[in-house]
Amino acid sequence: MIGSATLAAVVFDLPVLVPLALGVPLLLLLACAFPRLRRRLPALFALAPLPALAAALLAGGEPDLVLGNAAFALTFALDAPGAMLLGVASVLWILAGAYAARWLRERPRSDGFIVCWLMTLTGCVGVFLAADLIGFYFLLAVLSVGASGLVLQGDGPEALRASALYLGLALLAEAFLLAGLLLLALATPDGSLLIRDAAAALPGSPWRDLTLLLLIVGLGMKAGLVPLHFWMPLAYGAAPIPAAAVMSGAVVKASILALIRFLPLDTALPEFGLPLAAVGLFGALYGVAIGITQTRPKVILAYSSVSQMGFLVAVIGMGLAAGDAGTAPAAAFYAAHHLLVKGALFLAVGVVMRTGRRHLWPMLLPAAVIALGLGGLPLTGGALAKYAAKDLMGSGLAATVAVLSSIATTLLMVHFLRRLSADTAVDADARAPAVLAVAWLGMALASVALPWALCLALPLGALPDALSPAALWAALWPVLVGAAIALGLDSLGRHLPRIPAGDLGIALGRLAGLAMAVGRGFETIDAFARRWAVASIAMLVVSLLFGCALMALG
Repeated sequence: MIGSATLAAVVFDLPVLVPLALGVPLLLLLACAFPRLRRRLPALFALAPLPALAAALLAGGEPDLVLGNAAFALTFALDAPGAMLLGVASVLWILAGAYAARWLRERPRSDGFIVCWLMTLTGCVGVFLAADLIGFYFLLAVLSVGASGLVLQGDGPEALRASALYLGLALLAEAFLLAGLLLLALATPDGSLLIRDAAAALPGSPWRDLTLLLLIVGLGMKAGLVPLHFWMPLAYGAAPIPAAAVMSGAVVKASILALIRFLPLDTALPEFGLPLAAVGLFGALYGVAIGITQTRPKVILAYSSVSQMGFLVAVIGMGLAAGDAGTAPAAAFYAAHHLLVKGALFLAVGVVMRTGRRHLWPMLLPAAVIALGLGGLPLTGGALAKYAAKDLMGSGLAATVAVLSSIATTLLMVHFLRRLSADTAVDADARAPAVLAVAWLGMALASVALPWALCLALPLGALPDALSPAALWAALWPVLVGAAIALGLDSLGRHLPRIPAGDLGIALGRLAGLAMAVGRGFETIDAFARRWAVASIAMLVVSLLFGCALMALG
């Protein structure tokens, strides 16, 4: 008879948990091929991420899991950053899944949403677990297609346009990324395709600079770095509430985890790290500058994500510039906090829209706490995240801009809360459905509690130092300044410019007519070149030139 300890070792072993974590959502996705089963799958949305949560909690540090044979195999593993992000992402997927299942009851046509939800979940879990280049790229493509489909489930032509833009930029980013991965594979010794081996070999690669550039451009586009950020406000603004929650929280963190895993953070590369940090810090301020001109809560949150992702990339850039091996846990912790808060706030938007003014404050107060936490409000996860990143930002210009970013984030969050409180149900006595309210409040609680649990469990610095009076004041005063500026701007709100969501993307969209004209011109040239007489003459000319080249070489 198998003892309880032996049974626990078998159940919680990585070779069992990882196939379940990836296989359960994949199996549900395959079940979508059967219409009768597909309509019942939303009831399982909240259960599908449970194996991934178990893997994050129980399988960290286990040996790699290899699926396949000598001819072709995929490798999965859980390093510390991956386990942290997979764990908090699973919490978001569980609660957002419960929200989505209840939300789908009110939609007569839900098949597309069900398929895309499960495809996105499968890709998201897979990317966090992938340990080799091929598996990572394949699962990232699954994630991108699923997420673009979720955006498409929104209403009206806005969703169609945002989905097409999201998919187009995702494919462009993956083209850069694929080229970088190919160069990584060429430089990795012994033909290894493991991500950790590729990252270790990258500093000595003859194509190091080109590889880094391709990886940073591709992953930066997926992270929403300015100036290729405009897909983010368009996609999050058009997507349904539960889709926007998981996209802004979990999906976009795949690019951050990839930067952590692919970049050689233990090697000082200031020629790449400092420009990356500069671009990120500019985006952190730019996202706020455009966000305060917006009026829709979802779009304001999207520009907040532009800002926060910029700051997070700046943290990684500063770590790369210094060759600081502590960058990975600090960046992963910051990303985990943002994942929880942004997912929660998007759910809050949906709940407040269904809540009347007489029942508003129990929903609005938790939103205020975690929103101001993004600015670093003391005793929140945001304060812990900023403290964890403090040493990486140094004491120079980057540190000054980081403080300005905290002030700006607070300003934007006060603006968001003001717009959110005005976006309530018409009926003053209306209450959001209980499932939606519980999902939102559960995410709010997770946003407060889980960062503390992670901070206690991980070596992110001395916690007593983070709770010292000096550290608390350093976290508080930027929040106070940001709130004061927000109150001062309240009287000027009507005079602020109204920049359309997508800002630079809208400007680029005006070039569509020129692009179409150029395309028609190339089509005309191509049709002319394919005529028999023209093609024959061209072939003759090429043959003569080739013959002359051979004679010259002889």
